[in-house]
Amino acid sequence: MLKYLNLALLIAFPIAWFAPLMRAGINLPLFGLKEVSVISGLQALWDTDVILALLVTFFAVFAPIMKVLGLALIQFGMTRRKMLPIFNVLGKLAMADIFLIALYIVIVKGVGMAKIETGWGLYLFTACVLTSIAISFTTAKWQRF
Repeated sequence: MLKYLNLALLIAFPIAWFAPLMRAGINLPLFGLKEVSVISGLQALWDTDVILALLVTFFAVFAPIMKVLGLALIQFGMTRRKMLPIFNVLGKLAMADIFLIALYIVIVKGVGMAKIETGWGLYLFTACVLTSIAISFTTAKWQRF
């Protein structure tokens, strides 16, 4: 069952990348809020800061998928269990992206010039990352016996 939950993350992560993480706009009543997703945020970053865009792309896109695929290889017996600590680190790197988004929301709300509302995509992305970490933890415990 754990194997299939892990593989389900291959569908859930891309949905989370396109889901709205937040709605942001100017703190005035006549202006609407623009939805920001992982993908739209990355597109904006590529235009302004390539180094930061590379980091966020690695943390939000490549690290989670590499972890899910690596864990699947272990679960299906296609690679050695010795690789599990490496894949666990990749899963924890995805949490850095969630931290950055949360920090951004707190900073912008603190300034008060813009309006930020969290979207359901932030919760979905967080749930995907935490589920991935829980699966790897359970796999490590299960594979010891």
